[in-house]
Amino acid sequence: MLVMTRFVVDTADEAFVGRAHAALAALAACPGYLRGRLGRAFDDPAHWSIVTEWESVGSYRRALSNFDVKVHATPLLAQALDEPSAFEVLAECEPGGGLTVAASDRA
Repeated sequence: MLVMTRFVVDTADEAFVGRAHAALAALAACPGYLRGRLGRAFDDPAHWSIVTEWESVGSYRRALSNFDVKVHATPLLAQALDEPSAFEVLAECEPGGGLTVAASDRA
């Protein structure tokens, strides 16, 4: 499962990066977390994203109930753009590898 959360941040908000680091650390401590990244757009430094990968949608949803996530990540996530952020992975390809396609879990 892939979670992509995008932000538009006032360039004067120097605390955003620290809050994002704390949010990633809180999420990383949760079962089912696979990896996460904080990124900023090259073309417009006000645009940021946090991308995390999870074993399952259930592990991500359980992580959102974790106390440290509620303290460190939820306030930051509330600043995100109002758009879909959770995606099921339907195909992937490792470097030099073949394409792996998965069926959707949606009913």
